Amino acid sequence: MKRKKVLFVCTGNTCRSPMAEAMFRDEIKKRKIKFVDTASAGIFAEGSQCISEHSAQCLTNLGIDYSKFKPRQLKHQMIERAYLVICMTDGQKELLNGFENVYSVSEITGFEISDPYGGDMEVYERTARQIYAAVKIIISRYFEAADGANG
Repeated sequence: MKRKKVLFVCTGNTCRSPMAEAMFRDEIKKRKIKFVDTASAGIFAEGSQCISEHSAQCLTNLGIDYSKFKPRQLKHQMIERAYLVICMTDGQKELLNGFENVYSVSEITGFEISDPYGGDMEVYERTARQIYAAVKIIISRYFEAADGANG
């Protein structure tokens, strides 16, 4: 079976989309879904050096590895090669209109992922809970039935 890539997109690729990437990777591994890869990128990630300190702490607290993460600037070919591109907000999706594989989290789950940038640890933890809930919905909706039928 051909591998499918899920690309998570946010603004700077330092807070939300890195958490989504790491949580998604962890969750598909736990569920033994073999044909899915994930990555993340930022619409305005130029100059970003690493995952935010609070995002890293949220992942550490959950026991999720993010050690290989490096922020990346979103590129046209990343979108074209992805099976699904999932933006944290409707506004980010609008910036990428014209691609049939681009969705916002709210289209899939009914809620957006708020930007924790500049917030304290409590704000990041709330965002991490939102992302984790979204990741579970995305996997259930797009990959579990397909994996059970083909896997």
